[in-house]
Amino acid sequence: MSDAVLLLAHGTPNSVAEIPEYLSRVTGGRPLPREVVEEVSHRFAAIGGSPLTRLTLQQGRLLQDELGVPVYVGMRNWKPYIADVVHEMRTDEVTRAVVICLAPQNSRTSVGLYRRAVFAAAGNALVLHFIDDWAGHPLLADAFAERLRATRDAFAAEIGSAPPVLFTAHSVPVRTVEAATAGDPPDPYADHARLTASLVAECVGLAPTQWHFAFQSQGMSGGPWLGPTVEDTLTELRRQGVTNLVLQPIGFLCDHVEILYDIDILFRDFAANLGITIRRPPSLNDSRLLTLALADLAGKALAQPT
Repeated sequence: MSDAVLLLAHGTPNSVAEIPEYLSRVTGGRPLPREVVEEVSHRFAAIGGSPLTRLTLQQGRLLQDELGVPVYVGMRNWKPYIADVVHEMRTDEVTRAVVICLAPQNSRTSVGLYRRAVFAAAGNALVLHFIDDWAGHPLLADAFAERLRATRDAFAAEIGSAPPVLFTAHSVPVRTVEAATAGDPPDPYADHARLTASLVAECVGLAPTQWHFAFQSQGMSGGPWLGPTVEDTLTELRRQGVTNLVLQPIGFLCDHVEILYDIDILFRDFAANLGITIRRPPSLNDSRLLTLALADLAGKALAQPT
């Protein structure tokens, strides 16, 4: 039996010209208003394109070096597509794979969609061990805490006091977290996001009064999305007298549009207009602790009998 690991991520186009096709895949073919497509294109261009695919492939190489087993990377909404990568694995005679979605906090309509895509592609040809969530993994918390601690300590030395921290996770439509049918449990996503934030806060030694939580990057296509928003939270924090803040996303494992544009441009400018200076820790990207977290997840799964 040949073992492997498959990392799954959202995917991102390679150029602005590919944005319309990409968004069509994200929405399952549902058309979006022209102004939404134009705004997404603007954000993509403003940061010089998203590095998500490049960084995710790098994370895969680092994990392969750590584990000593082949690591593949598949994207749900762009190349390399999950189905194509699974076909490649079958050609390479992989028969068993641990599948890790690089979204640590589980949701029916995020991680759930990845699960359906990879199992549909694999059929009966591969034995898959799909890891549903790892929001509470201690090494994930350590990885975020390592980045946060360094940035917060340097900021504190600069301003003469310890700034509070605002943790963020990507918002999802409210309908996403509602029970799918009568009797179904609530979607775990919001609880998982707050769990990761609380573990990172504990690692850094933050008191409950020193950190806050908000959902970021609410969609532009209408309907209610999970809050509180970052904008509302920043406004309230300024009302309470906050003028310096560290903003730490805990749902993203590498740089992409929601970090490089939403945080580094939109939120930074919004905060500055309120009179708040924001610092953001570097994304995990090639974090050694992130690699060890993934290796721990994959290694334990591979050690289980088929």
